[in-house]
Amino acid sequence: MRDYDGAELPAGESSNDFAAVPDAFQRLWTPHRIAYIQDQTQPDKDDCPFCVAPSLDDEKALIVARGTHAYVLLNLFPYNSGHLLVCPYRHVALYDEAMDEEVAEIASLTQTAMRVLRVTSKSHGFNIGMNQGALAGAGIADHLHQHVVPRWATDSNFFPIVAGTKAIPRLLGEVRDELAYAWPTNH
Repeated sequence: MRDYDGAELPAGESSNDFAAVPDAFQRLWTPHRIAYIQDQTQPDKDDCPFCVAPSLDDEKALIVARGTHAYVLLNLFPYNSGHLLVCPYRHVALYDEAMDEEVAEIASLTQTAMRVLRVTSKSHGFNIGMNQGALAGAGIADHLHQHVVPRWATDSNFFPIVAGTKAIPRLLGEVRDELAYAWPTNH
């Protein structure tokens, strides 16, 4: 077997034999995230946006709901409209460093976020997850946060591929107001 330049390859399987073979995975290609991965700079604790946000007005900070140990805010750079982050107030980096009370409240707020998003935006599904550490792709690695991304059967289009653009059909402030109003404890 030879490579593209005609050089002899060692015995074994070539990845060229598998490049187009379909598998069970659906891939979400997010090349814009490489900036977070390669930059490797993190804000100081005093500049941490997740530490600063709770000291601001909810509308300015895009906070949707506040709990005792954690709070929910809109992602400033969302994958989809209604992309929420659930953060503990305490500046803690990793999930296994969080206190039991923080873990429980993050879980509870995540469940409520799903319910509220189903009602307000009629989402069909969710991507929920945490990137633990800069190496794992966390944009803000030093402050634990869980993503709750609403998904719809029709939320993909050609813009990200053809134009390198993600269409976000609603303004952050508008979405924040709607979610905050629909949050069970906020009215």
